[in-house]
Amino acid sequence: MQESTFDRSCGPSGCEIDWLSSQRLEVDDDPVAFAKLATDAGWGDGLPLIPPTEARVRDFVAASGRFPDELLGVLPPRDGRCTVEKLAINAVMAGAPAESMPLLCAAVEACIDPALDLFSLNTTTSSVAPGLFVNGPVRHALGLPMEAGCFGGVAGPAPGIGRALRLVMRNVAGQKIGENSKSVFGQPARVTGIVVAEWEERSPWAPLAERRGVSGDAVTVYGCIGTMDIADVAADDGPSLVELIGRSLAVPGTNAYISHWGAETMICLPPPWADRVAAVHPSIEDTQQALWEAAAHPIKFFPEPHRRWLAERGRVDAKGVAHLVERPEEILVMVCGGLGNLHAMGLHNFGPTRAVTRGF
Repeated sequence: MQESTFDRSCGPSGCEIDWLSSQRLEVDDDPVAFAKLATDAGWGDGLPLIPPTEARVRDFVAASGRFPDELLGVLPPRDGRCTVEKLAINAVMAGAPAESMPLLCAAVEACIDPALDLFSLNTTTSSVAPGLFVNGPVRHALGLPMEAGCFGGVAGPAPGIGRALRLVMRNVAGQKIGENSKSVFGQPARVTGIVVAEWEERSPWAPLAERRGVSGDAVTVYGCIGTMDIADVAADDGPSLVELIGRSLAVPGTNAYISHWGAETMICLPPPWADRVAAVHPSIEDTQQALWEAAAHPIKFFPEPHRRWLAERGRVDAKGVAHLVERPEEILVMVCGGLGNLHAMGLHNFGPTRAVTRGF
């Protein structure tokens, strides 16, 4: 197999898949038989797949509101051409709902923005994967998770949507572990993705996408190395909580400290903690500033080789402190999660990438 892209030549009893290599295969519409064939051929991720019949793909293309041959972008490392139809095929296989196609189209378009640096995300030794953080009424229309268990465990469309983007990276972008993708460990999100909505109704600040210049339905694509639980039971005031969260984010071994240029990081606050923080830092800029000041360590906290590395790259300030990120605005803040309190969620990225927001 040289190119994991299909044409629409499927019938009610089966589906012919036309690869760009001109190899033509007829597959059964039976999910079990198709999943085995797809996994053996390298099109799948090891989980069951839904056969992309013509009728199913047509419905997904129609739901996108776009033409099937519209080019969404050229995806590295193989520079595969991702059309709406190719996205629809992978979304069908992943089990995403057809109604998620506008979101997925916007996500693919965000992925090709040079600021995100998809080539690095898809080829690095890091475990990073593009996460989708959603704002606007579409959160409710699709039933996206934003409350308890929003990063995993809630039954709904999020895993299918995230998996659709992951299959696109596999089958269109050509990401292959151990070949052009050198990820040392990987992570579960490289199979199911990360799809989380902001609980805008419980946030004391404007929605994340709106703060980034896009109102209404929007997706922010941010490269996530993984998830980091930050727990606390002792802080009884906003400043102490901010200090605890910031210091916890500033893990010496995270990529932000070894990035060749400025990185970003993300913190997701549950509504009770967001309210406590907003009580002392009413504006989001104040909150970012406070977190930035706390997300740092004295240079003596690091081993000697790392002290030299950070100093040579201008990462140590006049007080001998190394901040996790270079500027307060590089700490992205979003409100989601349950009301059980006690936890925040940190999401580091691997350095040379910037979050990208697209409306749809």
